Amino acid sequence: MDLSYFDYDLPSPLIAQNPVDPRSSSRLLVFRDNQTIDAKFEDLSSYLNVGDLLVVNNTKVFPAHLIGHKRSSARSRVRGGKISINLDAPNQKGNWTCLGKPLRKLNKGDIILFGDKLEGKVINIDGKWCEINFNLQGTDFFSEVQAIGHTPLPSYILNKRSENPSDQTKYQSYFAQKLGAVAAPTASLHFDENIVSKLEVKGIRFTELTLHVGAGTFLPMTSNNIAEHKIHGEWGSISQTAVDAIRKAKQDNNRVIAVGTTSLRLMETAARDNNIKPWEGITNLYIRPGFSFNIADGLLTNFHLPKSSLLVLVAAFIGGEKMKQIYQHAIKQRYRFLSYGDSSLLIKSP
Repeated sequence: MDLSYFDYDLPSPLIAQNPVDPRSSSRLLVFRDNQTIDAKFEDLSSYLNVGDLLVVNNTKVFPAHLIGHKRSSARSRVRGGKISINLDAPNQKGNWTCLGKPLRKLNKGDIILFGDKLEGKVINIDGKWCEINFNLQGTDFFSEVQAIGHTPLPSYILNKRSENPSDQTKYQSYFAQKLGAVAAPTASLHFDENIVSKLEVKGIRFTELTLHVGAGTFLPMTSNNIAEHKIHGEWGSISQTAVDAIRKAKQDNNRVIAVGTTSLRLMETAARDNNIKPWEGITNLYIRPGFSFNIADGLLTNFHLPKSSLLVLVAAFIGGEKMKQIYQHAIKQRYRFLSYGDSSLLIKSP
């Protein structure tokens, strides 16, 4: 299937630069029974059934965007050219894979200085990725990153404006608990205490899993044939408690709604044999048209970039032509797109 099928014209004014306040006042596009409904997120409970199970990702974003400078000479602390990196994940060697900019200014062996205490040595460079060995490890490393790091906002926001102090809380979901993500699970950014309370009063239930969103979520697809695309691995864990809640919902003929593409990917990773089980590890699951879904009956998700793996996932979930119909409608009705944008509730046909 050709990547051009997943292209569309996204007017730049529709790319949200800031979330609405309060966050639950965003708009909600509902697609069910082949009908498109314009709604408000605060009315989400009206479009869910008693007994529905919402599966949320409880990952927590840490300030993974680091700004440093090359060390100008082997033994000097004099700072040279500016280098910006987004941490992704540590590897088995204890080094970090990172997205770096501009990588053309880096070579293997270069030292990058971050603040007064943290420095990293470039171990390898591969395309847009680099591998860095830091002088601090474990809690010392994370403590310093928390002190000097910046909110890892997507480039389509940072190219338009500077980071705001409020981004530290606004780019964090209501369910955030387990530190490890370098990008927010944005479908959860619309929830607040009021929405959760309304849903629980109606009899809609929640369960949690963890998938630490990686920096690869920002990368575009480059292969014209989508079958050749490689998904960047992300660490996730789904507990026995979550599995039991999902199994019970299925046994009771209630719907399981994935809150975000991250929750959907991890659920389906843990259920590849059609029997969901507790699972932990790195998921490279690539969901594209033709994929057989075993768990999710619905998907709550934001509006995604053209030619992105997330848009391909949406097409796999509800069908390519329906995806195109929904996105044409969203653009016509001036929905806000991407991380800080509006939401959609997509219900699979029985």
